[in-house]
Amino acid sequence: SLSLSLSLSCSFKVYITFLIVVVITSSQSYKRTNMKIAIASILVTSAAAFSSFHGTSVSNVPVASTSGNTVSMKIYDWKRRSADESALNDVENSEFSLGNLRPAPGSKKRKSRKGRGISAGQGASCGFGMRGQKSRSGRPTRPGFEGGQQPLYRRLPKFVGRPMGPGHSKTIYNTIKLSELNGAAEGSTVNFESLFENKMVTKSKYDIHKIVSGGDFTAKGLTVQAHAFTKSARDAIEGSGGKCELLKRTTGEVIEA
Repeated sequence: SLSLSLSLSCSFKVYITFLIVVVITSSQSYKRTNMKIAIASILVTSAAAFSSFHGTSVSNVPVASTSGNTVSMKIYDWKRRSADESALNDVENSEFSLGNLRPAPGSKKRKSRKGRGISAGQGASCGFGMRGQKSRSGRPTRPGFEGGQQPLYRRLPKFVGRPMGPGHSKTIYNTIKLSELNGAAEGSTVNFESLFENKMVTKSKYDIHKIVSGGDFTAKGLTVQAHAFTKSARDAIEGSGGKCELLKRTTGEVIEA
C-alpha cells in the first residue's frame, strides 16, 4: 500500500509539470528553443520524482521478520497433531484404561496399498516382477514343494505307532521289587528315600517309583509308600499285614491309604 501511494503521487507530479510546460510552449508559438527547454525540464522532473520514489521505498517499506513465527513440530506426531492429549500426558492425575490406551506416535505403520499407481510404491506389478510362475494369480506351488528336490516330509522316516499326547504317552517309573523290601524292620514305613539311605536300592534317574512283584517277599507289617503299585505287589503287601499308600506325583503327599 505504501509503494502504491508513492507511485501515484510521483506520476501526478510528472503530469502537472508536463501541463505547465505545454502551456508555456504554446504561448511562445512553439519555438524550437523553448521546446528543447520544455523537454529538458520534463526529464529533470521525472528523474527527481523516480529517484525520490526509489529512496523512500527502500527505507520506509517494512520487512516481515520470521524470527518470532518459528514453527516447532515433532517428527512422528502428524497423525495426532490436532488431538488434545494433555490429560494423558499428566501421569500423576490420569488413570489409564482400555478406553484411552493408544500406541505411541509413529509406532504403527499404515499398510501398503498394492496396485494403486506407481506413486504409491507398489503399483503396476505390485512387487511380483514382470512374469514367471510366482507372478501369476493363485498359489504358485503346493504345500511342501521344494522345487523338485526330495522334500522334507519324504526325507524323514515314517513314525509308526501311537501318537504322542495325553492318554497316549507312556509313563516311565523307577521300579522297586518286593524282594528289596525284605531288609526293612517289621512295622516300619518304607519309601524310596528310606531304602536309598539304608543302601537297599540304588539311585534312580526317575522321580516317580512303582512297586512291582519280584522274588520272595518275607517282610511283615510294612507301610509302603510309592506312586504306583502293581496288583500282585499290592496283594502281597496287604496279605502280609502291611499297607499301601499312594503318593502324589508332583508333591509327594499321601493321597490314598
